[in-house]
Amino acid sequence: MAGEEALRQVGTVVETLPNGMYALQMADGRRVVAHVSGRLRMGFSRLLAGDRVQVELTPYDLGRGRIVDRDK
Repeated sequence: MAGEEALRQVGTVVETLPNGMYALQMADGRRVVAHVSGRLRMGFSRLLAGDRVQVELTPYDLGRGRIVDRDK
């Protein structure tokens, strides 16, 4: 991001949505809609309900994000 730093948080995949989007439940109880980053997509990683993932959120819209990694 150009001027702002992205916020990284851990969330759990709740449901798979159309067009490569996922509904996530964050640790603080919020629900976030996120898409998979290009690096994760290139590795053919499959995300299923219940997987813990790391999400980058912008400070402008905390309801949308980008999944950057799976938690082990």
